[in-house]
Amino acid sequence: MKQGIHPQYEDIKVQCACGNSFSTRSTRKDDLHVEICSNCHPFFTGKQKLVDTAGRVDRFNRRYKKADAAAAAPETAEAGAEA
Repeated sequence: MKQGIHPQYEDIKVQCACGNSFSTRSTRKDDLHVEICSNCHPFFTGKQKLVDTAGRVDRFNRRYKKADAAAAAPETAEAGAEA
């Protein structure tokens, strides 16, 4: 291997939002903060958990709640016209 062209690997500490932390090696010099790790990720835990990043889940629910209401409104108008 050539000398002087490879990055230095440093020991860093990774901290998750759930409170879990572990050590690893990386070319990054400072600690790393993550939102999801293997202790809280649904694939590894088997539990479904919604992770709301910047209100995206709420925005999705609001958007499709309006669409459902708009789709239901013509059906009720048609039912009243037939009677």
